[in-house]
Amino acid sequence: MRSYGIYVLTRFAQFLLVVFIGISLTFFITHLSPIDPVEQMIAGMTAMGQSDPEAVSLMRTALQELYGTGGPLIEQYFTYWGRILSADFGPSLSSFPTPVSVLIGRALPWTIGLLATCTVISWVFGNLLGGLAGYFRENRMLKLAGVIIMGFHPVPYYIIAFVLLIIFGLMWPILPTSGGAAANLPRGWNAEYLISVLRHSILPAASIILVGLGGWFMGMRALVSNVITEDYVTYAELGGVKRSRILPFYVIRNALVPQVTGLAMSLGAIFNGAIIVEFVFSYPGLGRLLISAVYAGDYGLVLGVTTISIVAVSAAVFLIDILYPVFDPRVKLA
Repeated sequence: MRSYGIYVLTRFAQFLLVVFIGISLTFFITHLSPIDPVEQMIAGMTAMGQSDPEAVSLMRTALQELYGTGGPLIEQYFTYWGRILSADFGPSLSSFPTPVSVLIGRALPWTIGLLATCTVISWVFGNLLGGLAGYFRENRMLKLAGVIIMGFHPVPYYIIAFVLLIIFGLMWPILPTSGGAAANLPRGWNAEYLISVLRHSILPAASIILVGLGGWFMGMRALVSNVITEDYVTYAELGGVKRSRILPFYVIRNALVPQVTGLAMSLGAIFNGAIIVEFVFSYPGLGRLLISAVYAGDYGLVLGVTTISIVAVSAAVFLIDILYPVFDPRVKLA
């Protein structure tokens, strides 16, 4: 138990180091760009008629204090870390004076709902079909399913998104092609609104799932193909154990370990947002929010979204590391 405690502390220190390095790199890359949000806002105001030099100077000072961009770069860096630790990313430039945390809070449930569901569905069906295809290698239906799934896999998911948009938006318009729900419906936990959310998510979800199935399918089929050659599987078959028991308990159970790792990392990565898919379907998630922030030069919002993504992915890897020795005793506590 003591060795496991040391193992957890070591992995936690690695987690903190990765988060620190990732956020620091994001900060310096963003702040070394030629875009200055304060000067952008001042330029917009002067274009509308504000030309008093003293007023412009006072405005610049106030905005630099508001966005934490005044003073040397290192001072801005420590100011930013103070804001992170207090969960305050400051106001958004593109949606002033709305705080960045509020904008992220609005977009986050949409991204989590869409991508978490798509990731789990892809993982379950990809592993199920891959496990069956790896074990029953001569089954024609499984071979056909494998050909279809692998046919979608090399295609970028935004191409699938455009194809679905053309089919169901122009040729056969039976599904909504933009937004997260109908604009004329009040938000709430009522059947009408939830059905609208579900209908609006079908096309974005389909474009992600169709592409995502192939990776899980291919990985699981390869893992199962290796596992079925192990001695314990051969002995079980020779001993008369039913295939309906061998497949789930002897084969798939052992092949799932690396796939669970991939699932945890994929769930951590959902905080990046499905950027292009969300943009194509105007889905109100983090990906669309990030693109809008980049176009507007709102690097406070860019830093907020990327910070959450870095922490989420690092946390997923950390959880994998500390849970692996519990579920798989072959992992050494080193």
